[in-house]
Order: sequence, then C-alpha cells, then structure tokens
Amino acid sequence: MDDSTITGSRVTGLDAGTVREVRARVATHLVGRERETDLLLAAVAAGRDVLLEGPPGTSKSTLLRSITAEWGIPLLFVEGNADLTPTRLVGHHNPARVLREDYTADNFVPGPLVEAMRQGGFLYVEEFNRAPEDTLNTLLTAMAERRITVPTVGTVDAAPTFRVVASMNPYDAVGTTRMPTSVSDRMCRLAVDYQDAEAERGIVGRRTGVESPRLIADAVALTRATRERDDVRQGSSVRGAIDVALVAAQLAAMRGVPLPDEPSVAPPRGLPEDYTAVVWDAVMLALSGRVHLDEIAEQTPEGVLREIWEDHFLLQPAAAEPG
Repeated sequence: MDDSTITGSRVTGLDAGTVREVRARVATHLVGRERETDLLLAAVAAGRDVLLEGPPGTSKSTLLRSITAEWGIPLLFVEGNADLTPTRLVGHHNPARVLREDYTADNFVPGPLVEAMRQGGFLYVEEFNRAPEDTLNTLLTAMAERRITVPTVGTVDAAPTFRVVASMNPYDAVGTTRMPTSVSDRMCRLAVDYQDAEAERGIVGRRTGVESPRLIADAVALTRATRERDDVRQGSSVRGAIDVALVAAQLAAMRGVPLPDEPSVAPPRGLPEDYTAVVWDAVMLALSGRVHLDEIAEQTPEGVLREIWEDHFLLQPAAAEPG
C-alpha cells in the first residue's frame, strides 16, 4: 500500500472543532470512560479501524453507539461466529431473480460490509475472534484497500467515513479462532477494562432509577467481588449489578421491606435481616449464571456467592468495628 492510499483513508470530513463537539455530546451518554472516549474518537476521526478488547459489560457497544449517533454515522452490527461467511458479510444474489435473470448487479443483495462501505458507516463486528479466518481476510481487503470487488457487481469503493470496528473478549478462548497478524496489524487496539466502583455505582443508578444509595452500593460491591476471587475465571460485569438492584427493589416492594437510605459510602453495618435477605435472593437470581468458575474450583456458583454475601454483610462490617 502506498502513502497516497494511507493519506486518502484519513479523509473524514471532521475538523478539530467538530471532533470536540462530538466528544462533548458523547460524554452525556456515558458515566466515566473519558480516556476511552478520547482514544476511540481520535482513532476513527483519524481514519483508523479499531479493535476494542475487553470483557463483556464494559461499555464497548455503548461507547461506539454514542459516537456514531452523535457523529451522524450509520452503525451496522454483525455478530462474529462460525455462520459469518464471506457471502453473508459481503452479500448475495437473490436466488429467485437469478433463476429468471441470471446473475446481474440489479439482483445483488448487499451484505453489511457493502452497506457500510457505500453509506460511509461503521461496520461493528462483535466477537471478532469467533469469525472464520476467510471472513477476516475479506475484511482485510476492505480495510487495506478501502474497496472490494464483487463478481457481477464490480468494484465497491468505501465512502470516506467507512470504518471497521471490532470487539473481542480476551478471557474467552472457547470457539475462537486465531486472528491473522495481517488483520491485527491494520487495526488500532483499545483495551477496555471494568470501571472503578464509583463509576459503576453511577451506571447502576442511571440505568435502574433505584433511589436507595445503600442498595446501589451493595449491588455494585457484591458484583465486583465476583471478579476478585481466585476460584472464579470470569465474574459478572456491571450488568449483573444492574439486575441485582432492579430485582432487589422489586422484591422489597413485594415483601414490604423498606430500602435503607443511608449513604452509599457507609459500611453495611446493622442492616435489617429482611433487607439483606432480599439482596441475597436478588444476588442468586442475577449473578449465579454470570459467575464462571475455574476448572479446578471445588465450589459451586451458589457457594461462591454465599461466601461473597456473608463477607460483605457479616465479616467485613464486623472486622471494621472499633476495638
């Protein structure tokens, strides 16, 4: 690829002032993620394709949707799996019309890659490393040349704002394929990890509307604890905390249990047993399917969650008592 091709791919139609305006509007959709927003927006504004790497529930899709919505760019989503063949990605000819007309450009049904290239949209490939290698190689041509050739259709040139953005979970190797070096060499990589507790409390509060700071704090603390144990291969994302808060609030309303109104930063001392029982039931429902144990773990997900619940509501407050 020569320098003229590289330079041409950076034509985005965005000046620095426009990028700053987009950045300010994107920030209204998110809690935290300032650095990740800056890096992703800078990469796509510079004409680069990007790989977002991180565990589920770390706002990768939310961040990308916010940027494309505020930029006014179409977002075409595809899920990477064994069924994502080059034909499904690029497009196909309408079988009924082929029987009548033979293969022509008029009966070609464009796939998400061709649609994104023509519209100047972002093609978002989730679970990128689950797509077959020949499909990744099809994307390679689009990323490297900003054009592809489709038989009977001709050459499809990408509009200036076309980007390929992919995501993958680095902790899940089951059913994945090795990413070719030629593909990774053409993508910027942005590692996206879990946010801190304060940001996650903000997310849960915004997403649930729960007004009890104590419940939000407990839901976040219990969920974050699933990520910190040696016997857990992968714990729950903030989505688990959202579900714990929502389910616990509903259970409390059904059972007539008042939700504590104490500050979220206070240790969970002396809380009513009916409240902690509500939280336990919500934790079991919301988190037991999200806790993935290490292969050699002797516990069950339920046993792990019970230990986390007891540690949070009984052991830690007792250890923090004066004297």
